[in-house]
Amino acid sequence: MLIVGLTGGIGAGKSTVSRTLHESHKLTIVDADLIAKEVVNPCRKAYNRILEAFSDEIPDLVDPHNGSLNRAALGSAVFGNKEKLKRLNSIVHPAVRREIIWQIIQAYLSFQSIVVLDVPLLFEAGLNKICGVTVTVTCDKELQVKRIAARNSELSEGDIRKRIDSQMSNEERNYRSDVVIDNSSGLDELKKSVASVVKEIRPNIIFTLLDLFPPFGLLSAIYTFTLRTVSDRFKGTKPSLKND
Repeated sequence: MLIVGLTGGIGAGKSTVSRTLHESHKLTIVDADLIAKEVVNPCRKAYNRILEAFSDEIPDLVDPHNGSLNRAALGSAVFGNKEKLKRLNSIVHPAVRREIIWQIIQAYLSFQSIVVLDVPLLFEAGLNKICGVTVTVTCDKELQVKRIAARNSELSEGDIRKRIDSQMSNEERNYRSDVVIDNSSGLDELKKSVASVVKEIRPNIIFTLLDLFPPFGLLSAIYTFTLRTVSDRFKGTKPSLKND
């Protein structure tokens, strides 16, 4: 089974690509954003740990109506503050990773030839190392700001830029990816690009059949992990390393 890592900065259009892959190409999606919301539901372990870590600093952390996290308050507190963001990620990321791995196993057991791992922080979380192909959706930073402002009117431009700047830069993300989809044009062009990528990466039937045998699947996974690790070490993770 080919694991495709899909990523992109906030407002770049990753969710549109993910939806297109599912609706138009019938691919299974493991959605890290959805998982991240679910693992911090009330009474979940990550929810309790977030309360322990941030209750004293964020008075309105919990919605009094239903007990859920006040995501807007939490986001305002952590975005732009590296120490707090790191603390939050250290709680949420391990829980998300465990659920991601479980959903990938379920996809394998249901004989899927491709599963798309939709993760905004694919490289930051190190999940690119289990992906046979990594795909980034990108666009100009100012276009990101414009798109986010249109869909999240409650955020100021300053808040939007803080959220963008808290993530890996587009340049580094593009450099580290195998495939880059430019989403600077309209939806029709984006869908054409997605269709082209699917055609390019879809594994042949022989690979798909061989991968159904656990020994071959395990060897394939080990090979992918090793290749990614070596690539990160020798290619580097920054665009500037190209010319060093």
